[in-house]
Amino acid sequence: MNTQRNIVALLTGILFGVGLGVAQMIDPNKIRNFLDIAGNWDASLMFVLAAALVTSFVAFKIILKQKSPRFSDVFAVPTQNNIDRSLLIGATLFGVGWGVAGYCPGPGFAALALGSWEPIVFVLTMAVGFAMHRLVTR
Repeated sequence: MNTQRNIVALLTGILFGVGLGVAQMIDPNKIRNFLDIAGNWDASLMFVLAAALVTSFVAFKIILKQKSPRFSDVFAVPTQNNIDRSLLIGATLFGVGWGVAGYCPGPGFAALALGSWEPIVFVLTMAVGFAMHRLVTR
């Protein structure tokens, strides 16, 4: 079962990365222009975000009607719904990092396929941030 789960996870990740590339979400300039609402605003990524929202909504409605997942014992559905300090700090860091770097984690990893140095630096610094968080929260 682990092998099947890993293969499905790999194929899903590849499909997700290709989708990010097709939507141009791995281009930091495209992201920066989307976030620059007072300047050279590029609204095209609004359609990507809307499509992702609709797709996720429909998929959750269909998948959660099943008795159990196909490649796991239970559904991994978030149970915490409160807004706390950690969530606000994390969301702020995510947003600032996305705006400054032009990458968030998914597109950052997908952009590694381009072979340029920017996504490499992004992914390495993101890993350092993960490690620092783990040390601080222990």
